[in-house]
Amino acid sequence: MNDAVIQSDTAVRAELTIDGRRLSYLDFGGTGRPLVALHGHLSEGATFADLAAALGPEWRLIAPDQRGQGESDRAADYSREGYLADVEALLDHLRLDRIVLLGHSLGAINAYQFAARHPERVAALVNAEGPAALGLDGSNPFGFLLSLPYDAPTRDALIAGLGPAAPYFTDRLRENADGTWRLPFHPQEMYRSEDQVHGDHWADWTATTCQALLVHGTKGVIPAEQVRAMVDRRPGTVSAELDADHLVYTAAPEAFAAAVREFLATVPPAEPRPAR
Repeated sequence: MNDAVIQSDTAVRAELTIDGRRLSYLDFGGTGRPLVALHGHLSEGATFADLAAALGPEWRLIAPDQRGQGESDRAADYSREGYLADVEALLDHLRLDRIVLLGHSLGAINAYQFAARHPERVAALVNAEGPAALGLDGSNPFGFLLSLPYDAPTRDALIAGLGPAAPYFTDRLRENADGTWRLPFHPQEMYRSEDQVHGDHWADWTATTCQALLVHGTKGVIPAEQVRAMVDRRPGTVSAELDADHLVYTAAPEAFAAAVREFLATVPPAEPRPAR
């Protein structure tokens, strides 16, 4: 495992290598308590820049580009075990013993499943639009991805190939070393990743009792009855409803940051774990 560091205006971009695969992350710095933020599908760690600014300097936000997205390399698989192993490798690399773990959508499910397997490493959870059960009918909302190109000879050609989906991704297209252009994720791989995040995850959601905040949008993907059950069935959980769609932290950034900041104020400093 090795690393490289690139300084930017707002954060340090660094990376570690896991079995030959590069995992990139942004560290927004500071001396505050560590908070690791996991984005959802078709996104990347940079989308947490506003939240990092809102929570600083009390909190040091670290946001990886999850496997196959942003600046991180594509992976051989997108299994639950693979995503969780990446989180563990990142924490070990940064020598972070116990953290607050925040996630959105895919990232939220990764966060509470990681906590279920490593409760000693998670002091508190922030779940933004991460259901305890989803996709049980076998449907996949990412069917539109299957017709999208991954790359093209020019930026204009890639935008043309994306068609109606282009406005959602044009500000995040990447230029390759050879001058060709690509999306910051492979469409077919994200379709498969979405398939593999589906399931009944109630056992993982209720496996821990650390403090948790469930943030859901009025037009989000978690049904109202499931929101109530997620709060009722898991001790230590509170909820915050925002007037937003599934993309709560980018659709309502100020309200999201305020809800998270209020919750974090109730989380006591983590006591160090006994030496192993």
